[in-house]
Amino acid sequence: MDVLVPYDAREPKTRLGPFLTPTERRSVARSMLADVLDALSRVGVEPTVLATEDIAADVPVRVDERPLTPAVNAAIAERDGPVAVVMADLALATPAALDRLLTAEGDVVLAPGLGGGTNALLARHPDFRVDYHGVSYQDHREAARAVGAAVTTIDSFRLAVDVDDPPDLAEVLVHGDGETAAHLRSLGVEIAPEGGRVAVSRSAE
Repeated sequence: MDVLVPYDAREPKTRLGPFLTPTERRSVARSMLADVLDALSRVGVEPTVLATEDIAADVPVRVDERPLTPAVNAAIAERDGPVAVVMADLALATPAALDRLLTAEGDVVLAPGLGGGTNALLARHPDFRVDYHGVSYQDHREAARAVGAAVTTIDSFRLAVDVDDPPDLAEVLVHGDGETAAHLRSLGVEIAPEGGRVAVSRSAE
């Protein structure tokens, strides 16, 4: 089975801009990628990082400067057999959660994100292609049905939390124990209760 990990090496996580500097955004994105690759390695998988530019990594790197959807579809089209796509910002992903995805039955297996996106998927049907615009989880279900593929949905908190906005960092600090959580703490990012919910703040330097 081929596993792709898309990664924006140029301008990652722009929606964290109000909270992190560009340098910090890049370092946090790299920490999340490291956590995802570590979790996959502990499942016994060597993925290919699908990056917007070349990066140093201990796994194969494929460079594709195109937007996410065409880059992933081009990589899928070249594969002969099942292909999984795991996003690089799943800082809470665990080997157990990823193993559930990779061993689940179904022509197309989807792990939805909390905001309606698709954080990870497994495609066994040769005609299935991705579309990450809009509410992609619903779009992927429709795309699977359109090619006659049976769909399985993975209900996993660990795969549902992707890091796009500052509040997502709180989930990493509460539930994470990997490189990303440690790196955020080194940057002075702290949990800050806010109106009965958990947010984040920066400690004074």
